Amino acid sequence: MLLVAELGTRLKEARLSKGYSLDDLQEITKIQKRYLVGIEEGNYSIMPGSFYVRAFIKQYADAVDLNAEEILETYKNELPSTPNDQVSQSITNSPSRRKVTKGPSNKMMEAMPKIIVALFIVVIIVAIWVLWQSKNSPGTSEDNPPTPELQYDKNVNPIDSAKDKKEKEEKDALKNDKKDTDSKEETPTDEDQTDQNEEIKQTISAGTVETDGATTSYTLTGTDTMKLKIEVSGPTFVGIRNQQQQELLTDTRVYNAGEVIEFDATTQNYVRIRLGNSTQAKIYINDELLTYAQQIVTQNIVINFNKEQ
Repeated sequence: MLLVAELGTRLKEARLSKGYSLDDLQEITKIQKRYLVGIEEGNYSIMPGSFYVRAFIKQYADAVDLNAEEILETYKNELPSTPNDQVSQSITNSPSRRKVTKGPSNKMMEAMPKIIVALFIVVIIVAIWVLWQSKNSPGTSEDNPPTPELQYDKNVNPIDSAKDKKEKEEKDALKNDKKDTDSKEETPTDEDQTDQNEEIKQTISAGTVETDGATTSYTLTGTDTMKLKIEVSGPTFVGIRNQQQQELLTDTRVYNAGEVIEFDATTQNYVRIRLGNSTQAKIYINDELLTYAQQIVTQNIVINFNKEQ
């Protein structure tokens, strides 16, 4: 069981390099401490089932920033097999299975790729036909623009008489004159206008989910400062790094409910915030609440700062 020992050692070293104790890891992953010890020692007999072994190892690896898929693939031959793996292998190796694969179903399986390609081509042809029809339909063709009768003002009643329309136009003219007078009286000063412009100047992008599925990138523009505030409502690990993966937050650890982290990242063009439990933490950027693009527990929030010159 050398590889299993190496797996446990690798996970334990990653945990220690992050500065986590087993208690910290238990808070982050919500896995009982005795199961975490079993993983590090390669003692899977204490697990509630073979399925949980893989699930717990994946959560462990994610929590210490290791590639969970790579870990499971590297040590898959040494991990307990799940009931589905055993059933699949039994069916594949059974004589009856070998007989079935030689029958008509085997030919059908061989023909499936061709059928799928044919269906895909049919779908493309239908889509092109639909687009062509819509482009050349009378209502949207450049040679046949919509008739003026279809372009109407929803505020004008089409059954009004000529007299009613004239009276309405006169009333609207009086209202417009009054609005112009009011707007001149209520014109904000240059200082007020500047304050309003400053309030709407900052922009934070909607967020893009990276290929690892655990990282979401945002872009901050329209400001020359980036001040972070993280409000914690329950136990969660918090860490802040720069683009070179160097720790910026001096007190990287598990924070408890009621704690607030404030960090001035104005000098940085890139920061990555690691949250052990994002449901227990709110992130503010220059006092603006960040809306998470994906609702997962453990995730990385990356802020790309395009500083206003």
